[in-house]
Amino acid sequence: MSTTQRNPIALITGGSRGLGRSMALHLADRGVDVILTFKQNEKEALEVVKQVEAKGRKAVALRLDVADSRSFGAFAETVKAELGRRFQAERFDSLVNNAGSALYAPFTETTEAQLDEAYAVHFKAPYLLSQKLLPLIADGGRILNVSSGLARFSLPGSSGYGAMKGAVEVLTRYMARELAVRKITVNVIAPGAIATDFGGGHVRDNPELSKRVAEMTALGRVGEADDIGRAVAMLLSTDSGWITGQRIEASGGMIL
Repeated sequence: MSTTQRNPIALITGGSRGLGRSMALHLADRGVDVILTFKQNEKEALEVVKQVEAKGRKAVALRLDVADSRSFGAFAETVKAELGRRFQAERFDSLVNNAGSALYAPFTETTEAQLDEAYAVHFKAPYLLSQKLLPLIADGGRILNVSSGLARFSLPGSSGYGAMKGAVEVLTRYMARELAVRKITVNVIAPGAIATDFGGGHVRDNPELSKRVAEMTALGRVGEADDIGRAVAMLLSTDSGWITGQRIEASGGMIL
């Protein structure tokens, strides 16, 4: 983290719901101010801002479509302006590349359009958005990319999604090596199956799927958003400063 006297600031993409919302709230509990992004639902995003502020922290919600890399330059300028206006700061301390979308399709039926979207959202966005935001990240800061247990184990219907997350894990190691000159740590967290509205509530709303997941998980249940929010808050803390280039799976021991 930065050594300046201000509160630490984290930027979370896709922070209006699910895992991103939990990350924002748990970081706020640890004294971190929050910049969160949303794609469409501004009402949800502003509600998270209110919840963060109720914990005594500053927060702002900014619109961003991570699939549109052409917008990243303008987004970085907006972040710079908001840092000065809302946080009286020139830099932020942690970037969480969390925003994502689901892709459930067998390998034989995955279309080029689906694969292109998965690439844009899950690999191209963390790569290019991190590039654009780097000048605004404090030396000694953190970058945390979000992967998936599906990059380690294979379940039918997830080849496109899992492959892009696997690419992010390789990227993370390269980023960690190259950004170490600025003492910026870069890690990747890989959630297992989580009961959120991701993918239309694919895990949350399917009792049979939840049962199967619980049976293949060492800790005997499906993950909850707060399991990941807590882990992210831990990984972005000053205590994690000697951890970089690592893949941390938070899956309760799924398919060990």
